[in-house]
Amino acid sequence: MKKIWLAMAAVLFSTVVIFTLPTTGFAQSSEGEVTDIDLETGKIKLKHNGIKNLDIPAMKMSFRVSDATWLKKIQVGDKVKFDADKIGSQFTVTALTVDKP
Repeated sequence: MKKIWLAMAAVLFSTVVIFTLPTTGFAQSSEGEVTDIDLETGKIKLKHNGIKNLDIPAMKMSFRVSDATWLKKIQVGDKVKFDADKIGSQFTVTALTVDKP
């Protein structure tokens, strides 16, 4: 009987651990509009829809970009698709494409 209880406790513990471990999240594409570009700091401000992998609702916010050359190829007002992730302590755009009308 003791073995059964130990086995049940092990299953319960592993289930709890599986569901309570923090996830790293994988970037999922989001859509937004460029509202500001800061070449000096390497940041872009986007008015975006929700970002599921970061659990961020739709809003306007600044992101660091993983490739500063992107900032020279976009303009305020551009509609974009992007992937974002939290790298270190900063929200970072890791992929960016401009939606062409």
